[in-house]
Amino acid sequence: MSSPRELLLYTTLGCSLCEKAKLEIWPLLEQFGLRLREVDIADDDNLFERFSLLIPVVGLGDPEDTYAWPFQQSQLQAWLAKRIG
Repeated sequence: MSSPRELLLYTTLGCSLCEKAKLEIWPLLEQFGLRLREVDIADDDNLFERFSLLIPVVGLGDPEDTYAWPFQQSQLQAWLAKRIG
């Protein structure tokens, strides 16, 4: 059995919106066979430059294909369905 794909959550320490985003994300992980991996943008200059004003941002690994806050669970579900099926 293969390991679940990762849903990346670009975040940083003290991001209160990121905590709100997790409430929308958690119910979808099992549905899409995903596990959540938080990526701290403060650890990567490129990510910080790209996402510092947008976090929380989710993605499946392609930095050109991400989904930024604000989103509701149904919106994120539709975004994931288009990419995972």
